[in-house]
Amino acid sequence: MFAKISRSWSLVKASASVLQADKELMIFPMLSGVASVITGVLFFLPLTFLQGGGFEMAGYVALFLFYFVSTFVVVFFNSALVGAALIRLDGGDPTVADGLRIARQRLPLIVQWSLLAATVGLLMRAAREKSNGLAKFAMGLIGVAWNVATFLIVPVLVTRDLNPIDALKESASLLKKTWGEQIVGNAGIGLIFWLVGIAYSVIAIPAVLLSFSTGAPWVGVPVLVAVVIGYGLIVLTSATLSGIYSAALFRYATVGEVRGIDRQLLASAFEPR
Repeated sequence: MFAKISRSWSLVKASASVLQADKELMIFPMLSGVASVITGVLFFLPLTFLQGGGFEMAGYVALFLFYFVSTFVVVFFNSALVGAALIRLDGGDPTVADGLRIARQRLPLIVQWSLLAATVGLLMRAAREKSNGLAKFAMGLIGVAWNVATFLIVPVLVTRDLNPIDALKESASLLKKTWGEQIVGNAGIGLIFWLVGIAYSVIAIPAVLLSFSTGAPWVGVPVLVAVVIGYGLIVLTSATLSGIYSAALFRYATVGEVRGIDRQLLASAFEPR
């Protein structure tokens, strides 16, 4: 367990070296978050109204559109992040414009994949709602399998001219070939930033409570804003590093080496158990 955490920390530091060279990569998760919030707000009232009315065909159509738009937003900006990260990993010096250009160039593929992912998401939701007991547990396992199979879908969309089904097959093939069940690295990044979030909360929450206990809003509000910004930076850093990490793993899986990241370090993430 400790060895896995240690290796994950090493991978975070390796990916952080890329982020340190291109801090503007954090803009992509930020844009994705803002667009996702806007999407959620726009669909909230229609979905709530339709659900209150029984959630029949119109409800599922609205839900499908929500899944599609949400998936498109996330995949588009992740494609921009991964595309820019791949340029850096190949020895280049990417800009935000480079990432957005790459995402725009892959727009038809992103739309096609978003349609497939939205369809699968809606079908799994419908199946979960109509199942119980072991059937619901089985649907949960199918959801996990779907997430595993699509782990490298964004790098595939960015670098391959494949239809959604072939892109899914390529993602699953690369994962099975190079990683298998070794998803501990990415999970480790999440764990590390979860611990960072807890440590930050230990300091931030008492600071906010103390500032508001003074009875002066002009003291408490700025502290609260600063704390929220701090949480936002933690989330953005985690999301950016995860994107860089997936790009690095994909590049290693397809090329065998990555500039700027130690070969043995990446190889340890592919070691069979």
